[in-house]
Amino acid sequence: MSTTMLTLFASCPKGVESLLAVELKELGASDVAETVAGVSFSGNLELAYRSCLWSRLASRILLRLAEVDATDKTTFYHELQSIDWDEHLDQGSSIRIDFNGETPDITHTRFGSQYVKDAIVDQLRDRHGWRPSVSNSQPDVRINVHARNKRAFVAIDLAGQSLHERGYRLEAGEAPLKENLAAALLHRAGWPEVAKQGGTLLDPLCGSGTLLIEAAMMAADIAPGLLRVRYGFDKWMGHVPKIWLAVLEEARERRTAGLSAIKSTIIGYEGLAKIVGRARANLQRAGLSKLITIQQQELANLKVDADIEPGLVIANPPYGERMGDETSLVYLYKHLGEKLKQETPGWQAGIFTSSPALARSLGMGPKKSYTLFNGTLSCKLFLYDIRERQEHQPDKTEGVWPVVEFKASTPGGEMFANRLKKNLRLMAKWVKKEGIDCYRLYDADMPEYAVAVDIYKDWVHVQEYAAPKTIDEDKAHQRLLEALEVIPGVLGIPESHVVFKRRERQSGKRQYEKLEQSGDMLEVREGQCRLLVNLKDYLDTGLFLDHRKMRLRIGREAEGKDFLNLFCYTGTATIHAAVGGAGSTTSVDLSNTYLGWARKNQLLNGLVDRKHRLEQADCVEWLKQEKRQYDLIFMDPPTFSNSKRMRDVFDIQEVHVELINLAMARLKKGGVLYFSNNFRRFQFAEALNQQFKVEEITGSTIDRDFQRRPGIHRSWRIQY
Repeated sequence: MSTTMLTLFASCPKGVESLLAVELKELGASDVAETVAGVSFSGNLELAYRSCLWSRLASRILLRLAEVDATDKTTFYHELQSIDWDEHLDQGSSIRIDFNGETPDITHTRFGSQYVKDAIVDQLRDRHGWRPSVSNSQPDVRINVHARNKRAFVAIDLAGQSLHERGYRLEAGEAPLKENLAAALLHRAGWPEVAKQGGTLLDPLCGSGTLLIEAAMMAADIAPGLLRVRYGFDKWMGHVPKIWLAVLEEARERRTAGLSAIKSTIIGYEGLAKIVGRARANLQRAGLSKLITIQQQELANLKVDADIEPGLVIANPPYGERMGDETSLVYLYKHLGEKLKQETPGWQAGIFTSSPALARSLGMGPKKSYTLFNGTLSCKLFLYDIRERQEHQPDKTEGVWPVVEFKASTPGGEMFANRLKKNLRLMAKWVKKEGIDCYRLYDADMPEYAVAVDIYKDWVHVQEYAAPKTIDEDKAHQRLLEALEVIPGVLGIPESHVVFKRRERQSGKRQYEKLEQSGDMLEVREGQCRLLVNLKDYLDTGLFLDHRKMRLRIGREAEGKDFLNLFCYTGTATIHAAVGGAGSTTSVDLSNTYLGWARKNQLLNGLVDRKHRLEQADCVEWLKQEKRQYDLIFMDPPTFSNSKRMRDVFDIQEVHVELINLAMARLKKGGVLYFSNNFRRFQFAEALNQQFKVEEITGSTIDRDFQRRPGIHRSWRIQY
């Protein structure tokens, strides 16, 4: 059989057929023809072995024995028995039948497998008096039958286990990419050409390192099947070990030569230490630890050495069908695009995703795209030339608001306008120095105009405080209209950028109920963090401006620490901790809506959520069950809540002793708990002062824009 021309078929993921056809031709195949999810070809036994060992793209290599008539079960049975199975199976062989497709009277694959097995076993028993056993896990010979209406193709599976199982990956991260699909992405992205020129390969979201290892094996001319310990032909009767060993030895020699000649640098980054450990173990098994560098680093901290030779960025970021929902992942893709433009200008990039909408969030126009299937999921590989870095042009949304000349239509309005202008001048240097996007410009400074005016970049969020009963409603309404008229004029913004709400004493969970359904999110900056606010849909915007100094403090203190954020709301304190270098973060809230918002904030900052946990739970009940310990804990509970999802009505004055005790039980020795609330009549229990080291730090947590309203919240630092 060594010189006999064999009819062969290589299966592959959909979308890879043309690449596989080229690869097989390069290996020496003839009569190459593409079909859906595979390529048929011809060659001798050496080519069959070479295809099993060297194909980076095939899933299986099938040796076709016959095309048989499957018009009905009886005919099909006799046709199967026309094959001399003793040429392929030895006494004592175990078999497995892989049946796919349908015939006119066989419509279930399990029945089809059983029927084929019966035909084979009956023949061997009748001829020789012995029968093969069946093994679904580790068969000696695997037989493949593909039925197509009245015809069926019968083949020996020379691969055995799928060829994507190279042998180096025993564990993977979340949503792993199959190795042969990874190789196809690298081919389509042009990596072989980049590698020949000594270019760099960078995967900023490398997970378990599959793309990195496949890229290294391509660049070093390493056969992808060298690590496999079993093939489907090992115990097949047609196997010729001498030919196989010659093919194997040649591959080993090429590996040695390729490793010494490689010029490329291959680098990967992964945020979660556990996954980094798995990736490095994969490198070790592949024998590529010296060739590939994997570092633990979040996307948010991506820095590429300017001295590195430009090359190819390749990434398989999460997409909605695998991890999370698309609306959250928009911000991860946006951040990825910004990082690539900032850190890798002049490079090429390949981004693999099932969602073109997410790819658009990268903010880069693809030069080409290819459709490939990840299992049954249709995906696209988008290819980019990353533009050179452009100098940033500041605009009026950053830094200081200009004071615009404006004349109000009423004396009262003019008085209010003058106060706004004064506040703008007084805050100008502070805003510019601190780099603040969001701050309170006015907070009922004049009792007649009982509104809060908050700046969010080039938007203004106005809240009217409910007037005391002693104030005439008509007069209060007139002053509100004067204020709303003045605000856009003084600040030089369109009226459409002013969002107005009435703030009243809230009961239960009304504070968190939707007012509108716009879904509009505005991105703002606070320190080194990027945060999302929604000015229209809720009474609050998703960012408590009065807690700015507390969040910045947490960011400074979080490096290397395990951080717990209770009643986390939209997770803004968590973002500060994570960007500040926290070892891990856990955020707990009862609301799925706000946890979804927190996830968007994480992804906007390039924080892949595997080490940044979000937990939906009643914080009190969660603390009773939690076993882990934390270095730094922050909790800013509501004053009152009667949510149906809570076991009891929540009243901060009544429950704070239990709550703080539960939180302190989760605090590591030497750790810090920051406790805050905005209940103006709150009394901190003396018993807690006796139990713990308690320091009220309210003054140091009130920033300049809230010093007119010092009672807006109170804060404590608590330790053992």
